[in-house]
Amino acid sequence: MLRPISALGRRGIHMVNRAGGMSIMLGEFLYTLRSLPRSLPLLVDQLYQVGVRSLPLIIIISVFVGAVSAWQAAYQFKFIGAPLRFLGQAVGKATVIELAPVLSALVFAGRVGAGITAELGTMKVTEQIDALESLGINPVRYLVMPRILACVVMVPLLVTFANFISIMGGLVVSVIGVNVSSETFLFGFRDSFKITDFLGGLTKAAVFGLLIGLVGCYEGFRTRGGAQGVGLATTTSVVTSSVLILVFNFIFAMILFRL
Repeated sequence: MLRPISALGRRGIHMVNRAGGMSIMLGEFLYTLRSLPRSLPLLVDQLYQVGVRSLPLIIIISVFVGAVSAWQAAYQFKFIGAPLRFLGQAVGKATVIELAPVLSALVFAGRVGAGITAELGTMKVTEQIDALESLGINPVRYLVMPRILACVVMVPLLVTFANFISIMGGLVVSVIGVNVSSETFLFGFRDSFKITDFLGGLTKAAVFGLLIGLVGCYEGFRTRGGAQGVGLATTTSVVTSSVLILVFNFIFAMILFRL
């Protein structure tokens, strides 16, 4: 009887310790932002690594996100007897508010968050981070700050691309597969578009980027145990980032898009 309670308590203490560690790293990240001009070359390199190199993957998933959302919306419209002239509204709203920010962030966590953890974890177990400290270089300023800031900047930009590509994917499926004219689809999208929805989606994306970068760096810095530890930390990073993205997405839905 006591064993499950004890295990639950240990799990709770572990979660509190991780939350505390991430909060400390977030504070150190904010403090090192004052050294941003000195770290601009590192930031530019990370913007390319985490953002530009993720663009092909974001384009591919966005095409199919828009295509599937148009097809599924048309199926639901026929089921309830709704006119297909509202297809543009349905696809546009779903894409801008929910699908593009959340799915792009989840894919970004799988590609970039895992990569950050694996890179920093390898540096940790091979004592390269300790070597930086022995040389008088702040590892948070040199390694953490450029990566987190690059994630905060690039995820909203990638979501902007994802919005456009997804709408185009939905348009193509609507015209070819559902027999809805492009004029009807685009008129419906334009009629329902709100700048507040678009900005709300970008706000979510920036917070998702912060979470992905923060979790990736934190898990990398606490890696122990060689190659096996790097693999475990990478898996933990992706799982934690994905859960936090979905939790914060629900919080944003209640704050930004009130009924």
